[in-house]
Amino acid sequence: MAVRIAVVGAGAVGGYVGGHLARLGFDVTLIDPWPEHVEAIRARGLELTGVTAEEACTVRANVLHVTELQDPRRAPFDIGIVSVKSYDTEWATMLIRPYLAPDGYILSLQNCINEERIAGIVGWGRTVGCIAARISVDLHEAGRIRRTVPKGGAAHTVFRVGEVHGRITPRVQALADMIAAIDSVKVTTNLWGERWSKLCVNGMRNGVAAATGLAGNDADRDDAIRRFAIRLGGEAVRVGQALGYDLEPIGTLDPERLGRAAEGDRRALAEVDAALLAGSNAGGRSDLQRPSMGQDMLKGRRTEIEYINGFIAEKGEAIGRPAPAHAALTALVKRVERGETPARAENVRALGEQFWAEAGR
Repeated sequence: MAVRIAVVGAGAVGGYVGGHLARLGFDVTLIDPWPEHVEAIRARGLELTGVTAEEACTVRANVLHVTELQDPRRAPFDIGIVSVKSYDTEWATMLIRPYLAPDGYILSLQNCINEERIAGIVGWGRTVGCIAARISVDLHEAGRIRRTVPKGGAAHTVFRVGEVHGRITPRVQALADMIAAIDSVKVTTNLWGERWSKLCVNGMRNGVAAATGLAGNDADRDDAIRRFAIRLGGEAVRVGQALGYDLEPIGTLDPERLGRAAEGDRRALAEVDAALLAGSNAGGRSDLQRPSMGQDMLKGRRTEIEYINGFIAEKGEAIGRPAPAHAALTALVKRVERGETPARAENVRALGEQFWAEAGR
């Protein structure tokens, strides 16, 4: 029997992955709360584009508004992919739980670390994680999703799927085989280390984009903002290490080197600085490479700041390893969300100058 897949949250990442799985012939149902998005997919299909003409396709996929799922005759799903904002994790999991097959499971395809929230609803045995690293996709219009960076291929593994207990099982191997035709993938035995490493990347980028209004590459080209991002990355690395995670590379950066750079090691700082500058000139549409919270701010949506920078600060405080730069950025982004201050580069430049001055560097 064919595997039946439900994607709860057919936005940028969920729609991109779910759409391509449907293109590959899998039985996929997209479920989304945005009526115009659902109707656009029904009317003309889901339009997917990338940085090359060959990546463009239109997919005719099954699509439902969240209010249309409540049909007791609906056949059960083997995989429920939850790809919503972190603050929507619980209700999305509750929504799809009654429609899972007896041995069905939930795959968290999200930013942040949400497996514990999901497991609290369906159990740890029905919870699997998937990290999408450096993929950069944008739901720029109802029914239209674009990828703004090249495919990872052999140069960079985009998707990492893993069990919460770290063992390689037939279901995660089968999942990786499904995803492999979309982009490069690996089965990881280090889901938690992978999750925290991606959190470090998001901690350096997402809140900065929300507070400044800048695309990611533009932020990296600004000396003061780039240095503040390094401080954010180093704090997150040290919290993750203190929590006992085996960290993977932070994007292209060695975790320990990033930690030392944030602490003022001149050689490490020069190396990280150079790597970030080089990355800002990499391929893809640099004008469109805007981290998800930057996209949220432009669309007038709530950001995930409490689940990224706020989460890092909260975990650090709990274990006696404070992350004050993350706490300060969280407070700043909340002010921007509330309209108390506009998104502008000066917001983060000021924070960067403050933190490096306090460190005596």
